Amino acid sequence: MNGGDVMETTWQALLDATRALHRDVPELSAFCDFPDPVTARTCAAKHDPLCDAMLGQSALPTLPALHAFHESAMAAARSAQWRDTYRDTAFGETLHAHFGSFEVVGRDTVLGAEGMRSFLVYQAPGFHYPMHHHPAEEIYLVLAGSGEFHMKGRPSRRLEAGGTAHHPENAPHALTTHDAPLIAYVVWKGDIEKKPVWTETDPPT
Repeated sequence: MNGGDVMETTWQALLDATRALHRDVPELSAFCDFPDPVTARTCAAKHDPLCDAMLGQSALPTLPALHAFHESAMAAARSAQWRDTYRDTAFGETLHAHFGSFEVVGRDTVLGAEGMRSFLVYQAPGFHYPMHHHPAEEIYLVLAGSGEFHMKGRPSRRLEAGGTAHHPENAPHALTTHDAPLIAYVVWKGDIEKKPVWTETDPPT
């Protein structure tokens, strides 16, 4: 992968699709401006078995408006740097057996940018991602599958492709999948450098 102004074709396609997604999905365009510039960075690929699980879910339906981004993200997944969030915590190994993500635009990715971080996430069926919070403001856009979104003080909502969930800064929230997995696009703005922390002191196993 070349740095500077040269970007590999797969990632250029993902950048183009991501820009279009932010332009065409009202919830994303209202959430934050897309960063400019986006600069190609050298970023070593890091594989996660959940990448294979996600790519095996090709039959999951999405919406026509999400198709180009969904396909571009799947194409880039094998050359992405999959993340180790919470890996060093007591719940880390359990989490990483069921939940994986890679950064699309931001700090630890080929598509380098300031002021925003975005991620492609996959959660396996039948898993509860416990209550956690972070100073970054966040929005989820469901691309395929479904999930039940929880936020402290509000009723839980089950969302499918096209649904969005907004989490204000430091608002405790959680995510439960049932029979289907979840593939989603997640965007952070605000204080985007601090790591999430558990809100539940005894996360379920």
